[in-house]
Amino acid sequence: MRRWINRIVLIVVLGAIVATLVWSMRPQPVPVELATVGRGPLQVSVVEDGRAVVEDRYLVTAPLAGTVGRSELRAGDPVAAGAVVARIAPLPAPLLDARTRTELTGRVDVARAQRRQAEAAVERARLAADFATHERERLAALVTTRTVPGIELDRAALSAEVAARDLASAQFAAAVASHALTTAQAMAARAGKPGDEEVVVEAPVSGQVLRVLTESAGVVGPGTPLLELGDPQRLEIVADVLTADAVAIHAGAPVTITSWGGAPVAGRVRRVEPSATTRLSALGVEEQRVAVVIDLAAPPAAWAGMGDGWRVEVEIVTVEVPDAITVPLGALRRDGEGWSVFVVTDGVAHRRGVQLGHKNRDAAEITAGLAAGDRVILHPGERIGDGVRVAAR
Repeated sequence: MRRWINRIVLIVVLGAIVATLVWSMRPQPVPVELATVGRGPLQVSVVEDGRAVVEDRYLVTAPLAGTVGRSELRAGDPVAAGAVVARIAPLPAPLLDARTRTELTGRVDVARAQRRQAEAAVERARLAADFATHERERLAALVTTRTVPGIELDRAALSAEVAARDLASAQFAAAVASHALTTAQAMAARAGKPGDEEVVVEAPVSGQVLRVLTESAGVVGPGTPLLELGDPQRLEIVADVLTADAVAIHAGAPVTITSWGGAPVAGRVRRVEPSATTRLSALGVEEQRVAVVIDLAAPPAAWAGMGDGWRVEVEIVTVEVPDAITVPLGALRRDGEGWSVFVVTDGVAHRRGVQLGHKNRDAAEITAGLAAGDRVILHPGERIGDGVRVAAR
């Protein structure tokens, strides 16, 4: 009897050892990182560096040759229209020949024509702004009665805002043209007369001093830059975008402005410039880039610390999908001419082909092949194949 008991115990021990060996030799699940296929809005955007610039700026130059006094203005000083910004002591007047007299008269005629052109541009801009405002008010009433969709009101509001900015720029240009005519007339009247009194250079527009270009006293020639004026409260963002990305950017596209030292600021694309330029990248590769002009949509208090010439980073939304099935880019892998993912079901990986829609920096839209809630493997390695057992890390 004891002998049979010993045999049974031996058989059980040997069976346990064999089972342990079989279990240890069985392939273990491969540890993987899993992600859940989601469903929701997807945005595709272009991210580029940009710079903040004052919309309208005016370069004050010396109207004639002479000796300019040391500038008392500094960058950031407020200046009112008509304020004295420089004083120039003229050099002895040369003999006024027929050619010089004709040139001065011609400058007056050109300045007068430019002023008339600027005044006509102001009138056109005013009519466009009035029409855009009326159209926005008309559509607002129709949206209230649900006669037209709300997107039409958004477009009308954008058109009204752009028209208002164009009117302000046209008025600025008209003020500059009027000042240029006054200066040309003054120079024509003084020509050939003894230079016994200094010439006063006045600010053509109100604003702030952006840069003082001639700070020290000295001799200057006609057209020498003295200082630059502008309104820092009227900033715009200019970003140089690759032409391949600019194709998808349209006026009114939402923009997020970051990396300027403060909280993110909202903006909207005003226009995409029609002409591109060739730039060299950091790697020395020639790139075709086009300027995209962006308006700051947030109130001035939100970007009060931003100044002219500041570097920013812009994220321009090119595509918005309100309801999309999305998967992280790390789950995708090339499969011939298409794409595939590994879907995990009951601890087993299964290769599944998918069709892609739009992509951004983090995720891709799946138009066929997956459903919301599916579990996929992120960054599948060489050990992952169809039918391989896996376990979540």
